[in-house]
Amino acid sequence: MSAARVLIADDHGAIRVGLRLILEAADDITVVGEAGDGATAVRQAAALRPDVVLMDVRMPGVDGIAATEQIVRAGHGAVLVLTTFDLDDYVFGALRAGASGFLLKTVDPAGLIDSVRRLAAGESVVAPEVTRRILDEFVQLDRARAAPIPPSTRLAALTPRELDILRLVAEGLSNRQIAGRLTISVATAKTHVSRLLGKLGCSSRVQAAILAKEEGLAG
Repeated sequence: MSAARVLIADDHGAIRVGLRLILEAADDITVVGEAGDGATAVRQAAALRPDVVLMDVRMPGVDGIAATEQIVRAGHGAVLVLTTFDLDDYVFGALRAGASGFLLKTVDPAGLIDSVRRLAAGESVVAPEVTRRILDEFVQLDRARAAPIPPSTRLAALTPRELDILRLVAEGLSNRQIAGRLTISVATAKTHVSRLLGKLGCSSRVQAAILAKEEGLAG
């Protein structure tokens, strides 16, 4: 298997150096570039086509949320947002923009490496307990900002099996965990997830989890 290619976007040089040192300690991860602002991150992602972009949300000029939206829309890499719990508003914006997950900046080296590997493999990197907090606060925030959104018809396009898969995605389970829960192969779980994301028009597992929460499918 080829090494996961990573682009690091953060406006603090010391943080970029630290992240590079951690990631390059793994023999299956290669840091292909760095960016100190969102506009540079967008250009670098287009030029380098990384598997994963580690994205800080607060950067000068084009911020991480706008950069995430552009990178995801162009298909130039999966975005893993670096954040802290006191920046929930930024997290919500990044998830809306299509980020595949997020890490707290306090993550340990092993957790960072594992998360990059999982994201490169198409997984979500949001831990189940964190997923629940994000989903709860995301829905509360939307309700406070706007009138209730009527139920959509998007879930009607899913098969019963895909609905089961969506519930498990909303719990934050990986493809391997979903396979174990439903007694199916990992490849089959991955296929189901890919199909339901396409049917729902979601660019990431986390967006699908948010939809499931808003539709009352997840507790």
